[in-house]
Amino acid sequence: MAARLVPVSDPADPRLADYVRLRDVNLRKSLEAEHGLFIAEGEKVIRRAAGTGHPVRSFLTARRWVEPLADLLDAADAPVYVADDATVEAVAGFQVHRGALASMERLPLPPVEDVVAGARRILVLEDLVDHANVGSIFRCAAALGIDAVVLSPRCADPLYRRAIKVSMGAVFAVPYARMSGWRDGLGALRSAAGFTLLALTPDQSAVPLDKAPLGERVALMLGAEGDGLSSRWLAEADEPVCIPMSGAAMANGVDSLNVVAASAIACHALMRS
Repeated sequence: MAARLVPVSDPADPRLADYVRLRDVNLRKSLEAEHGLFIAEGEKVIRRAAGTGHPVRSFLTARRWVEPLADLLDAADAPVYVADDATVEAVAGFQVHRGALASMERLPLPPVEDVVAGARRILVLEDLVDHANVGSIFRCAAALGIDAVVLSPRCADPLYRRAIKVSMGAVFAVPYARMSGWRDGLGALRSAAGFTLLALTPDQSAVPLDKAPLGERVALMLGAEGDGLSSRWLAEADEPVCIPMSGAAMANGVDSLNVVAASAIACHALMRS
């Protein structure tokens, strides 16, 4: 099946509505939720998204990307809008260096219990609202053997364009689900799924992560940059754990790591058993 190439030159063309103002977070949240879509940027990410079963609604690409993506464009039953760089930039709101965009359909998120079934090591993210941080944590999780990620209700969307881009498509490699309730979500992980809940905290009086007893199933809890985990979630944890900081760092006022660096170290520590 040959690709349906559709030349476009007007940034206001209504057929390009899926791609409008990609950096306008509020607009994108509303538009993507209403239409059940997300935007994949760049050849690698588009291929990973399509490879995990997300149907393609359409493509928007510079002509130079038609040939490298030819097999994917030919296989997808979707229009391929071909435009010059200036038109793509005018629609998206920035220069799209990777040249190709795809509007893709979201798949229904599975319930938490389905995502964690059979998992041994998971991350639980509480109220991380920075899309870049969420994407980076997914990349760490994919690289370091984490089986699944569970999001609190207010966490940023892993399928927001920047989260996908920063993760290098890892959001399509690590299963994830979103809790339906913040208050009882942890209890369900402990009682129904049998996870030991470890709360990562900068408090140096907590058990060092490399010395924490790791059970058969471990859920590592990470809080938002700055505020960290809420007092409620800290109280619900089975064990608060920390990444030990050097004395020199503490003397210089460096008492914690950013959440992405902390997640990488913590995920690596969970690999020890």
